[in-house]
Amino acid sequence: MASPILFFGLLAFVFIAALASDPIPLQDFCVADTNSLVLLNGLACKDPKIVEANDFSSSGLHIAGNTSNPVGSRVTPMTAAQISGLNSLRNHRTNINACRVISLVRIDYARGGINPPHTHPRATKILAVLEGSLEVGFVTSNPQNRLITKVLQKGDVFVFPISLVHYQRNVGNESAIVIAALSMFGSKPQIPNDILVKAFQVDNDVVNYIQSKF
Repeated sequence: MASPILFFGLLAFVFIAALASDPIPLQDFCVADTNSLVLLNGLACKDPKIVEANDFSSSGLHIAGNTSNPVGSRVTPMTAAQISGLNSLRNHRTNINACRVISLVRIDYARGGINPPHTHPRATKILAVLEGSLEVGFVTSNPQNRLITKVLQKGDVFVFPISLVHYQRNVGNESAIVIAALSMFGSKPQIPNDILVKAFQVDNDVVNYIQSKF
């Protein structure tokens, strides 16, 4: 017969393991009801009895984005706005505050085009190259500011860790295409201009100009 110490030790292990598991959702999905004005962890749920396959599908990522702009790239998103079945679906971690909404984007790059340095404060991005040659990089914050960079070819995949400044640049002789998946939160409404003006010590017109580019 097992000793009480071993028994309670195993019981404690099982209890801790249970606490560390992902939370079980209360429902299979919450397809967005775009006609509802109620906001609850995203949009209100459509009646599951009338949900259909089209609620979990969308098209358009085969269409090239218009890259005739100053940076030479274009992002085509696939979020809950395009796929209503994505509403409230999250990549859960043990800490419920770390849940992140899943989304997908297509990015087109003209020859020499860039996706300028930027961050996703609560998002990790994984990127797969479909066509072209792409230089990618991100800057570490700990223990020092290091630029980690690599040139990717068709079929290569690269991960940008959460919140780190990162960029992409087309270094090939032809246009480049990638598909990227993100797990992230958005900010709505945006951070007030006066905070950005004070934080970055720039004029309000500069903040407005930068925001207009995104």
